[in-house]
Amino acid sequence: MWLAPEVYYTQCMTRLAFLSSPAVWERGHGPEHPLKPQRLRRTHELLQEAGALAWPEVKVVAPRVARDEELALFHKRDYIDVVRALSRGDTHLPASRYNFGPGDNPIFAGMFESEGRKVGSALQGARMLVDGECEVAFSYSGGLHHGGPDFASGFCVFNDAAVAIHWLLRQGLRVAYVDIDVHHGDGVQDAFYDSDQVLTISLHQTGRTLFPGTGFVEERGVGAGAGFSVNVPLPPYTTDALYEEAFTAIAPPLLDRFQPDVLVSQLGVDTHYRDPLANMALTTRGHEMLFRKLAELAPRWLALGGGGYDMDVVPRSWALAFALMAGRAMPERLPPTYRSRYGGETVHDRNAPDWTWEPEPRVAAQVRAVVDRVQEAQGI
Repeated sequence: MWLAPEVYYTQCMTRLAFLSSPAVWERGHGPEHPLKPQRLRRTHELLQEAGALAWPEVKVVAPRVARDEELALFHKRDYIDVVRALSRGDTHLPASRYNFGPGDNPIFAGMFESEGRKVGSALQGARMLVDGECEVAFSYSGGLHHGGPDFASGFCVFNDAAVAIHWLLRQGLRVAYVDIDVHHGDGVQDAFYDSDQVLTISLHQTGRTLFPGTGFVEERGVGAGAGFSVNVPLPPYTTDALYEEAFTAIAPPLLDRFQPDVLVSQLGVDTHYRDPLANMALTTRGHEMLFRKLAELAPRWLALGGGGYDMDVVPRSWALAFALMAGRAMPERLPPTYRSRYGGETVHDRNAPDWTWEPEPRVAAQVRAVVDRVQEAQGI
């Protein structure tokens, strides 16, 4: 729910705060790891070379590293200390106890600062929203929704979404969290599973076929939080049209009923048909449709990044999100310098497979069956 322009300019210094600096892509999990920091650098370069970072509606803010007491809003103190020590090369700690080791969660030099900066970025965005300095804050380096209070998981060391939501709750606000990453937002769901002050909605590829193996319709919260955790597990090869059908049937009525003060969203784009780690069938036009719907639903909007592992797709999809947040449109042609460096021609996909537009009847039936079950469980 965007403010009218005359209202907006009296209340906010800028429309969109973009949390970005070279520090967010200086370090990463290693050259063979799927979560490559180059995704962030290339997104920044695309926006810069398209002139989007100079739009008057945009303010670029350099993220800072979160302080220990901020990380402790969600994470346990001993875990924070362990991450710092491992980051500095301590080899005497039982790293595997905290789920670090070869594979998804490797230890790397500067890990504490790198991952702590992603949390600090989300907190800066949250504070700017609360202080009325912006209408939307886009912390694209974050969205690390698998991290637990005392363990790493699924490429996620710290859980920036959970920390930021805890901070927003301390400001007396009701928060809705909507996660469109292809993987279930299990860490955020678990953080607020017994709370009626946070509504979590996760649309994702079903856990029967994808990590982390959770996020089923029956996971609805406990105690005061019963009914405030909502999961929409979609079958592989769900297309733009089917995803839109599911999103529209579930998210708007639940958000309207909950009436949040702030929307926190995780904008993973690994639902794309080219993503190497999943099996969904969205295109960049499907992503743009979802970003637009989230914008229409958000009273104040803290947008976090998330997954996305095709290096050509991620910058284009997040540039579309950025432009929408700023109330602009990205030029369809990629900037010449960007094209010469990375290839490609247009922001939107070209030559998407025909099957993304003609879903099999079996997939459509599965999507609609899931939607029916969620609607029945939620009374919508």
